[in-house]
Amino acid sequence: MKPNFLIAPNAFKNSLSAGEAALSIRNGLLKSGLECTCECFPIGDGGDGTVDLIIERLGGTKPESEARDPLGRKITTYFGLIASPATPTSQAAATPAPPTALIEMANASGLRLLTPSELNPLRALSLGTGDLIRAALDKKARRIIIGMGGSATVDGGTGILEALGARFLDDKGAPLQNLPETLINLASIDTSKLDPRLSNTELIVLCDVDNRLLGPSGSAAVFGPQKGATPQAVGQLDAALSRFSEIVREQTGRDMKTVVYGGTAGGAAAGLYGLLNATLVNGIDYFLDITDFDKALSSATWVITGEGSIDEQTLQGKGPYGVASRAKNQRLPVIGLAGRVPLEPSVRLKKCFDTLLAIGNEPTDLAGALTNTTANLTRTAEAIGHLLYQAQIR
Repeated sequence: MKPNFLIAPNAFKNSLSAGEAALSIRNGLLKSGLECTCECFPIGDGGDGTVDLIIERLGGTKPESEARDPLGRKITTYFGLIASPATPTSQAAATPAPPTALIEMANASGLRLLTPSELNPLRALSLGTGDLIRAALDKKARRIIIGMGGSATVDGGTGILEALGARFLDDKGAPLQNLPETLINLASIDTSKLDPRLSNTELIVLCDVDNRLLGPSGSAAVFGPQKGATPQAVGQLDAALSRFSEIVREQTGRDMKTVVYGGTAGGAAAGLYGLLNATLVNGIDYFLDITDFDKALSSATWVITGEGSIDEQTLQGKGPYGVASRAKNQRLPVIGLAGRVPLEPSVRLKKCFDTLLAIGNEPTDLAGALTNTTANLTRTAEAIGHLLYQAQIR
């Protein structure tokens, strides 16, 4: 029987999209001479690109919409719409359910929209993601799924909330200017003008990290430097988010500081949880469920996954871990491909991956490795196929 490979990589950051990585692996297997079938099933775990994969897999549309970038400039971008299951109103008829909207935070509030000299998380705001939520509400969406990877902001979602009608006030009742830098002066939050449609809308946030909001492992400390924050700015942002969380807890009773995944996207996940009661979920699990990954697994004999690096952090809910866990539940062999793997994989990694292969072919710097990712993936997959082909003919 021909082996059937389910090829389900995550994106190789700064190099290949998940779809490009899957095609590179497929091409290598087909070049090897091995008689096999291949199904490409690129995955996303809440990071940049996840929403596009869901839209493509579920046959959605991409309405264009105007939004503001992290510095408040108007841009034209898009969000996604997919059909929701119909809700029967009688035995004789059914009324189509409102659509589900999918929003990629990076489309309006992403690092990729700024030049290196423009990075400044003390001033960058997530207003544009709020603009897209409002546009989705205009399309009658009553479930909104937000992928939060790749953001340029550490504003706790205050930009999103402001775009939806919230007002952040000082002790004199005046709106704070220059958020999130001035969030340390927050005295109250006026939610009376929040878009009323939000009360009947389910908000689901796909998270690719499990960091909490504050402290050494929090959103400012871990992700602030990647977005241009100096050590001083990291301290300011952490203090500002702490103040924000205190006021939210006083007004809503929800504790942004302790919620798992709250540190996602510079604390935007915590902010939407605190003021809009959004549901924060593990991105890869949600992705695999909504795209019916288990159905694809049912016909596979081998699973290949991967991303830029596979190590102990992968086990904290990253895409390859989600794929490998489900494959192991079906007792399928799993091959993990990455630019970097541990010299000695841990026992926990070995339980998930039958083999981990570093795709590099020769010593090189990071820039060279990123440039050669396509060739390295294809060559490594070809070697896997050739090895299995030799086993077949003996």
